[in-house]
Amino acid sequence: MGLVYTSMLALSFCMFVAPALNAQDDASRIVAGGGISVPQWTGKIDANEERAGRTLNDAKLTKSGDTFQVTTGPAVTYWNPANKATGDYTVKATFTEPKYMNLNSHPHPYGIFIGGNEMGTAAQSYLYCAAYGNGRFIVRGFGPSAFQMNGFAGEANPAVHKAAGVGQPVTQEIALSAKKDRVECSINGTVVAGYNKPAIVTAGKLRSTDGIYGIRFAHNTEVTVTGLSLLKN
Repeated sequence: MGLVYTSMLALSFCMFVAPALNAQDDASRIVAGGGISVPQWTGKIDANEERAGRTLNDAKLTKSGDTFQVTTGPAVTYWNPANKATGDYTVKATFTEPKYMNLNSHPHPYGIFIGGNEMGTAAQSYLYCAAYGNGRFIVRGFGPSAFQMNGFAGEANPAVHKAAGVGQPVTQEIALSAKKDRVECSINGTVVAGYNKPAIVTAGKLRSTDGIYGIRFAHNTEVTVTGLSLLKN
């Protein structure tokens, strides 16, 4: 009985620790020919990436026609300073991972951010909703320290598309809406998360839902983005 109990503890420990170890082993790549080649656009990598010696030029943002192409590298947020949203609005875009997990050993997310203030500085704040190609999503932000709205690992939702397998394509339509009293994230036409504004616009989180909007990517991702647009509610 003692041996069985010890074995169960060991198994539980491995199941808990292994994902964390994999995440640590999955170091951010340096993308060849990196940088931003889209006029008026800029970006900022996460503070932990900067501390590790990465730079914005270690990720890559290009555009062909109406399609953005992103390859990371360090986790990064991109925006055009002219893209601002106020009042009641929805920002949406379609994200396609042409080859699921092409640059990583486990799923990494990508999505929309809103409410950007003091962007590009150490004090920047924003909220983002991002999907994984395995049916999960996260809602997180910076204020300026990182904060989580739906837990460390996010959550699964049937609305979030799953890739058929590694190397297969997967597409997500992601939208973030700011309303009078509420903020909601929709993925593929379904509201997957919603929060009353006082839970988001508060000390340590957002200054306001008014602000710059743009696109957000975890490290080691390869994604195309189409249809980035602002709609007034």
